Amino acid sequence: MSILQHFKDRYESTQEEEFSLEEYLEICKRDKSAYATAAERMLMAIGEPEHIDTSRDPRLSRIFSNKVIKRYPEFDEFYGMEDAVENIVSFFKHAAQGLEEKKQILYLLGPVGGGKSSLAEKLKQLMQKVPFYAIKGSPVNESPLGLFDPDEDGAILEEEYGIPTRYLKPIMSPWAVKRLHEFGGDISQFKVVKRYPSVLDQIGISKTEPGDDNNQDISALVGKVNIRMLEEFSQDDPDAYSFSGGLSKANQGLMEFVEMFKAPIKVLHPLLTATQEGNYNTTEGMGSVPFDGIILAHSNESEWQTFRNNKHNEAFLDRVYIVKVPYCVRVTEEIDIYRKLLRHSSLQGAPCAPDTLDMLAQFTVLSRLKEPENSSIFSKMRVYDGQNIKDTDPKAKSIQEYRDAAGVNEGMDGLSTRFAFKILSKVFNFDTTEIAANPVHLLYVLEKQIEQEQFPNEVQERYLRFIKEYLAPHYVEFIGKEIQTAYLESYSEYGQNLFDRYVTYADFWIQDQEYRDPETGEILNRSAINDELEKIEKPAGISNPKDFRNEVVNFVLRARANNQGQNPSWLSYEKLRSVIEKKMFSNTEDLLPVISFNPKASQEDQKKHKQFVERMVERGYTEKQVRLLAEWYLRVRKSQ
Repeated sequence: MSILQHFKDRYESTQEEEFSLEEYLEICKRDKSAYATAAERMLMAIGEPEHIDTSRDPRLSRIFSNKVIKRYPEFDEFYGMEDAVENIVSFFKHAAQGLEEKKQILYLLGPVGGGKSSLAEKLKQLMQKVPFYAIKGSPVNESPLGLFDPDEDGAILEEEYGIPTRYLKPIMSPWAVKRLHEFGGDISQFKVVKRYPSVLDQIGISKTEPGDDNNQDISALVGKVNIRMLEEFSQDDPDAYSFSGGLSKANQGLMEFVEMFKAPIKVLHPLLTATQEGNYNTTEGMGSVPFDGIILAHSNESEWQTFRNNKHNEAFLDRVYIVKVPYCVRVTEEIDIYRKLLRHSSLQGAPCAPDTLDMLAQFTVLSRLKEPENSSIFSKMRVYDGQNIKDTDPKAKSIQEYRDAAGVNEGMDGLSTRFAFKILSKVFNFDTTEIAANPVHLLYVLEKQIEQEQFPNEVQERYLRFIKEYLAPHYVEFIGKEIQTAYLESYSEYGQNLFDRYVTYADFWIQDQEYRDPETGEILNRSAINDELEKIEKPAGISNPKDFRNEVVNFVLRARANNQGQNPSWLSYEKLRSVIEKKMFSNTEDLLPVISFNPKASQEDQKKHKQFVERMVERGYTEKQVRLLAEWYLRVRKSQ
């Protein structure tokens, strides 16, 4: 199928269909969605969640305490926002059940660049998926069920067509009342149309933005008189009225009010009656207009606080259902957000050196976290990300302890994802000859940007401390390992051999037995075994070798039992892994001739250097980055 035909088919599938009122009632008998409220239709569009048993995933089990969590496929790309999404779905679920939420404004509260607008756009997109039925010609998309009287007709409609009385609307619009008089009370003359909500055509979906005290009045919400029609109709005639306000267009759908609390309070008054009573008044002396839709508002914390602290706004505060949309505080999900942003840009295929996105995500997440007491904020960041750091930081607390101490507002301030992506753009374009990103340029760009932003002194010092105390030292270690791994061709095999030998020696040492080397036949007594063990332990600064050896042997014996008697991988035990790596890489001097880009003394060194560069390129670096990062690493090592 050609793209043009595909577009045509899609367009035709969303066109209006017309029915008589009798046909509509027959449809209601078969299909409950024919009279579903906006909240119910939103739930249909969102669909059923996937249930994730977090106990089956080590990382998720640490973050969510082994609970079963819900994930909604429609919100897949809203990384790290499980709580906000679940709260939004709860709002629609309760509103669909006809509970108090049905009468409330859904209000997304969060910091700038935190995803509020993206959530609002997603909800509008979902709203377009499920059609609704309205009286043909009605300027306010009113439901055909508004033509019936709940007290007089409710029982008959429920008995004959299965329509619960709660779906009947208490009033008709002034436009429908005028038509009813014209039809002499014969409601069979009303036609019904099946319509799809549309952002483009402003059908069942509208967007209102605040003006200021001088140029905005309630007409932005409720419409106003069309002056051109006054020649034919009186001012209070519904046909002289332009139902162009946000509430008029969004009936049976969704109205988005951007930065709602920036609007003058008098402009917001129609929202009170629209939510609580299901109708609102026009600017003229006509009857009330029905409203049965969702009002979605969003703004940031400072506007909300100003509004909340004003005693005159109390009537409003009770009608707001707040969903907090904080910044992401998990590094892995923050990286996913950057990848999503890169996918939607021309940088998608540009080289990005390993650890670049990780470092940026760590920095932005650190800026959003509350400093913990008696613990490192870097450890807190890693715990929030679901990492197991008991071995590397015994002082680290549990995720729940950190959360309790931080309070409910953590993630509501700090650096935005927007700020992070602007940094990333500069990093990719830092080099004039190559569009690519790497952590060394990132460190430089971050530092310069922090100085230019003119943050308050304590904030600036805090951000620079994150770079100097955590990011730069962490990267020295990371790139050192990358370089050394690429330098050692048989890195993994060599590591496993060291691991196996250490475990064997430690086992014999604990049992106080001599060890005979099966290859050489050499016999080692306990003192000689101790010397061999110390060759591995000393470069890593193991202060209590006896306990360490017992711990390692116990771990390996347990692991063997689940591994058909085989030793586990040397990478499986973090403590011993770091000890072995320090042993392997304790002699930096061996690296220099191979990794430096200076002229080589021999063909052999030249060949090794070429192989080293090739292996680094395989790991995700460009040749230019290999040179830059190797030189940076050697310079940093020299200065330490």
